[in-house]
Amino acid sequence: MDTASTPVDAAAPLNVSAWRDYDEAACALPGMFLGDFELTAATGEEADRLWEAGARRVLLPEPVDLTEPDGPAAARRTVRALSLVRDLTARAVLVEWDLRLDPARPDDPLVLSHLQPPRTLYGHPDAEAALATWRNGHYLGKCLWRNGPGFFQIRDRRWGNLQRFTADEPHYRTAVDALAYGAPAESVPRDALDDFTEERLVLHHGPLAWWVPYRVNRWTQEAMAI
Repeated sequence: MDTASTPVDAAAPLNVSAWRDYDEAACALPGMFLGDFELTAATGEEADRLWEAGARRVLLPEPVDLTEPDGPAAARRTVRALSLVRDLTARAVLVEWDLRLDPARPDDPLVLSHLQPPRTLYGHPDAEAALATWRNGHYLGKCLWRNGPGFFQIRDRRWGNLQRFTADEPHYRTAVDALAYGAPAESVPRDALDDFTEERLVLHHGPLAWWVPYRVNRWTQEAMAI
């Protein structure tokens, strides 16, 4: 996982709580609560730190807000929270989070359906049905990317069928690095950003563009089957 620090990471600390087990009853036992963490380093580094500390269940107490942000700081905070959910999902960590949708973007649940499903979905006309669809259709590896020798590939099943995209242009790979934890849209090569946006591999939030797929850290079956 790329753990390079970005301005988004530096400017948006997050508070989370963590436990050693997935099961709620097990988490109530003595010694299972790891504590409350203030995350101030790069998101990838913080996801690694939580994993290495033994976290298998992580709670984000504040909803992730996809409504129109009230300034750059709010956009950075949302993108940082999404990055944490994505990076922990890639490790098969149980993430307890809530999501507030922008009513102007009704497809957002499908765009984010490769992530650990949220507990609560705000701003959707039929939230319970949307959440049930998300939970029933979720599995690790639903939308991921990987490096190859001289190319990188995205494998996307968010829409039901497998869509595979392969790119060997160096500036496309550079664009992924820039977008991984959020970047101002104007700082990313326009052709790469446009192509990624068209395929809904990038989510735009305020002035920021954010890379949606994850690099999976834990395979549920042999990698050749993925």
